[in-house]
Amino acid sequence: MVTVYDVTCEYFKTPLGLDLETPRISWKLQSEEKNVLQRAYTVQVAEDPDFQQLVSDSGWIESEQSTFIELAGAWSSRSRYYYRVKVKDNQENTSGWSDTAWFEMGLHRQEDWQAQWIAPPENLNGEPCPVLSRTIEIKEKAVKARLYITALGLYEMNINGSRTGDMYFTPGWTSYQERVQYQVYDVTGQLHAGENELEVFLGNGWYKGFIGFENRNNFYGDRLALLAQLEVTYESGETEIFATDDQWQAEESSIQLSEIYHGETYDARIGNTQRVPVELYQGKVPNIVTQENEPVRKQETFTPIELIHTPKGDTVLDFGQNMVGWVQFTLEGSPGQEVKLYHAEVLDRDGNFYTENLRSAKQAVSYTFRGGEKETYEPKFSFQGFRYVKLEGFNEEQVQLEAFKGIVLYSDMKFTGDFSCSDELVNQLQHNIVWGLKGNFLDVPTDCPQRDERLGWTGDAQMFISTAAYLANAAPFFRKWLRDLTIEQREDGGVPFVIPDVIIGDQDPLMEDPHSSAAWGDAAVICPWTIYEAYGDKKIIEDQYPSMKAWIEYIRSQGENEFLWETGFHFGDWLALDSKPDSYIGATDKAFIATAFFAYSTSIVKKAARLLDLADEAAAYEELENNIVDAFTKEFITPAGRIAVPTQTAHITALMFGLLEGKAKDRAVEKLTSLLEEEKWHLTTGFVGTPYLNLVLSENGRHDIAETLLFQQDYPSWLYQITKGATTIWEHWDGIKEDGSFWSADMNSFNHYAYGAIGDWLYRKVAGIERIADIPGYKKFRIQPELGEKLAWAEGTLETMYGEVKSKAAKENGKIRMEVTVPPNTTAEIIFPADVQVEAESELHIVRENGEQKAVTGSGTYIFSYQPQEVKV
Repeated sequence: MVTVYDVTCEYFKTPLGLDLETPRISWKLQSEEKNVLQRAYTVQVAEDPDFQQLVSDSGWIESEQSTFIELAGAWSSRSRYYYRVKVKDNQENTSGWSDTAWFEMGLHRQEDWQAQWIAPPENLNGEPCPVLSRTIEIKEKAVKARLYITALGLYEMNINGSRTGDMYFTPGWTSYQERVQYQVYDVTGQLHAGENELEVFLGNGWYKGFIGFENRNNFYGDRLALLAQLEVTYESGETEIFATDDQWQAEESSIQLSEIYHGETYDARIGNTQRVPVELYQGKVPNIVTQENEPVRKQETFTPIELIHTPKGDTVLDFGQNMVGWVQFTLEGSPGQEVKLYHAEVLDRDGNFYTENLRSAKQAVSYTFRGGEKETYEPKFSFQGFRYVKLEGFNEEQVQLEAFKGIVLYSDMKFTGDFSCSDELVNQLQHNIVWGLKGNFLDVPTDCPQRDERLGWTGDAQMFISTAAYLANAAPFFRKWLRDLTIEQREDGGVPFVIPDVIIGDQDPLMEDPHSSAAWGDAAVICPWTIYEAYGDKKIIEDQYPSMKAWIEYIRSQGENEFLWETGFHFGDWLALDSKPDSYIGATDKAFIATAFFAYSTSIVKKAARLLDLADEAAAYEELENNIVDAFTKEFITPAGRIAVPTQTAHITALMFGLLEGKAKDRAVEKLTSLLEEEKWHLTTGFVGTPYLNLVLSENGRHDIAETLLFQQDYPSWLYQITKGATTIWEHWDGIKEDGSFWSADMNSFNHYAYGAIGDWLYRKVAGIERIADIPGYKKFRIQPELGEKLAWAEGTLETMYGEVKSKAAKENGKIRMEVTVPPNTTAEIIFPADVQVEAESELHIVRENGEQKAVTGSGTYIFSYQPQEVKV
């Protein structure tokens, strides 16, 4: 028996407000039988859930494809379409119909919009935050009501005093000069016959608030504005549209100040202020596009674990976890009582509240009670990065742990991967990696969530994206961000340091022309290719290919030698420990790093051209790649085959990017080993070298050294942070030093996911779940766990586009016991050492190939064991 489940459209369960000419659907199969492959499928699409009004019926199509099936049809704005899937497998089974799924189109034609952009008057343009409102008359019971809404700034909608939807920080952060997202809400249940009150709060957000390094606001514009269209369908079939126009009114809200960096000031005594007419917005408006990624939602709630009275006399809540979101409290206060909450990540070595690393960001919330009853408050348009919260103005009776809640917010991606092992410190490291993602995937992939930065740094994103794709369904998240990268990309192909680009570069000498550093700009190539490999989504390459090419051609145009990149500003091996005093840039030659990435990105664009059947371009980029490698070899490899740059990162990147062959490659592995030994088996790498260090070691026969690096507990190491109480990944290896002092005050984030890229190695080499690049999306994959000497067991699970992959290895009675789960419609290569005898509980066909044993198997769960030459627990 075979069944179809988890039917999705464009990665989403039931997308409301889709705006695509050709929606694509995917599904997964379940079966208790082994070696199940899909042989054929049929898809029906209808206008009704009973499939009486068919839009299309594919009939049986002979194909194994179960991901990204294009639906043909003419899709009408506002219409909902239902679809279902049936399959036949290779064992003569035919499934029943899948559960019915649906997608609903948004307003994907310009003429569908009747709303006008409106703005509060100038005196209500940011502080206090304005609230725009209108009373509408609903003639009879609504059977369907949709709200289409966006803003310049942030918005929150209320209907009849009740919040609309569960999305936060809408409409999200995009390259506002070109595009802004709109959201669609089903508000049928919020309306009633008669008068209904519509209210929309507006906040400065990324659009108008303070953002970037220059203490600058109004980056995209100096006026808040709203566009909203409510469409109500009655039982009679009539549809009535209520759209923003000059009949709306504006007034001051209780939110007296709201900034992403600085926090929020709220005065609950303010209400029923004078309403004044809105103005029709006359400024430039961007293109309106539908919501592209999963929105930010409330995800988790924490109660403080401890109330601390610091040596300086402060009252501080400890939530036990460095998180991103805000504090909600429910308290009764006296009229006019003002309380304040300040947010911080750490305490100093004396146990005092520490905020110097926030730089200019205040991360402060102020609330003034109305009085007379219990009041519940949480911010609307500001988020904080914190574990500790300092309380001011509260009386002793109010400071009760249960009155405060830490609300965690992040983009609502489905978590897909999990890793665990026999070592609790490593498990805590995995926890910290996950929480680094949670804290920094808030609509854009930010570097940090607490100080006056919180920007979409390209380098951090490309370093972590492979790990992210194991942890969560990151495809829609990065798809949206990469579209903004394309918008921000310069005419010459250069890529800004951050996306969306808000760095001006007029005050920092490092950033006089803030774009196109090697390893940062390479996000334009590495990120889409990683998403393609992880999900098998060819469209992201189709969409991003022009941007990928433009980046390569930008590099090619630099300097006198088109095959070496020796010009321009580069971050180099940022924050490496081998840097000179008072420098953030590591010792590895920047031209070495730049040319290595030039070769690597060119190799990816070559593969992308082949994927898109662009044979001539693929040949041209293959020739370019060969020329870059030749130039790299002449410039940086000695005639004896040694790398001329004697750093760990130089050897890591050359090996990782396949720039060495034969004796030169062997010598590089030997030299990297000796460099690590000189440091007593510690790394000196920064942002460029660290993500690849353990991968390179494991792939070149030195998994033992990679394991040694993982298990180091003194500085510098991943576990050193754990010993210092970290619950997220730090920006610096020694963010907190051995004596409890701090690395610095100006750049010392304790929630910075880049070094969490070690998670990629944990999944790929320890748990052993490895993608096969030529067969993307885990249609075929490898299983090859490596326990080493220090782990008794390790387990990884990954929910792929085809279902769950599982790999577990354990040392039992002197043997290695493995359990592997392969989902239907996929195959796996299970790799064993060449010199062992495999004992399988079910039949496995094992072949010897290239010095290893390999079993190629289809779906099912397989348990087997073997006696290694040496096992240490």
